[in-house]
Amino acid sequence: MKQKERSLHKWGLGISSCLLIASAVACTVVRIGMEDHGDLFQQMAAQTALPSGNYQYKPAAAPSPGQSETDTSAPKKSTPAIGNDTHVGEKNPQPDTSSVKQESGFVYHTPTDAELQQYDAQHEGEEQYPVLEFTSIQGSEAFEGIQVKNISSAELDIEEELSGKLGFAIEKNGEPQVLIYHTHTSESFLPFDTGYYYESFYPRSADRTQNVCAIGEEIVKVLNQNGIKAIHDMTVHDDPSYNEAYDRSYETVMKNIQKYPSIKVAIDIHRDGLGSEYQRSKPVCMVDGKKAAQFMILAGYNYADDPDFADWEYNLRFALQIQKNAVEMYPDLARPLDFGDFTYNMDVNTGSLLIEVGADSNSIEEVRYTGYLLGNVLLRTLNGTTGGNE
Repeated sequence: MKQKERSLHKWGLGISSCLLIASAVACTVVRIGMEDHGDLFQQMAAQTALPSGNYQYKPAAAPSPGQSETDTSAPKKSTPAIGNDTHVGEKNPQPDTSSVKQESGFVYHTPTDAELQQYDAQHEGEEQYPVLEFTSIQGSEAFEGIQVKNISSAELDIEEELSGKLGFAIEKNGEPQVLIYHTHTSESFLPFDTGYYYESFYPRSADRTQNVCAIGEEIVKVLNQNGIKAIHDMTVHDDPSYNEAYDRSYETVMKNIQKYPSIKVAIDIHRDGLGSEYQRSKPVCMVDGKKAAQFMILAGYNYADDPDFADWEYNLRFALQIQKNAVEMYPDLARPLDFGDFTYNMDVNTGSLLIEVGADSNSIEEVRYTGYLLGNVLLRTLNGTTGGNE
């Protein structure tokens, strides 16, 4: 893609992102369970972070998702969502009590008392701040349990898109079919699920076992073990400079596609960021008795009529298929699909998406577990394309 055109497109995305932050609302109900932090403003809904890494809280009185204060457009085609935007899990739902639990191919590590004591000792004298939990299940539009937050400038018919063909068909021939990569490679998480974080918490790390690379490892492991060849590119794109990380990751994706023309799916794994300096929030749910981080798919609409993004609808269909399978396999694991006026490198092929797994205050174990579960969802989705979808 021509650099000048890409820069202009990113400028347009920046303006659009500012408008989205100003208008969108998550309408999230959070159970705080901490009377000492009962300030009403602290109980605001968690607003979805843009993949720029920014996050923001919005009061409950803000406009409805997908509609700005001046929006006078006609209603969307899909069935409007009904009910609360979220439900709330327990304040600290705990995984199984054993320190290590093996189930369905994933080893879930629950920290020992000694590990937690050591963690606290390392931060002796620092202030502690709360981590609030929420489970986001309600979008602005829905169809048969599939929830979408449509903040795009397009009308959306979920049922029609679900029935449409995809833009690729997976081949189990030993050649790479899936690329997992990370634009913001150093995005990291809390080491443990404690319900609090310390003032020195900085959710960036070069340690691949503690950042989003750990999620990608779980995803590719599931796919490779089940006959779908996946590669994991862990090139760092956001260090030492965070600016233009998308330009650098675009180059990485194109290099992989040139090396492996068989690649049909390219997924950029991120994490969200929700909260403030003195309080953070994380999306969670329970799967098989263990706490997992919710994931959120982002699918873009070609609002600018960019010829390089003419096939955006195939990506949306792919995203909806993933959402559908997630709802059926692991209820509550997926937050509402975020459909908006953005590109974020989704113009590289017809199987390109951005997926945010958890938030910075989720524990590394919660997001690793979700990586494994998301791998299973992707496996089912991609297996469904081998029957001849175009």
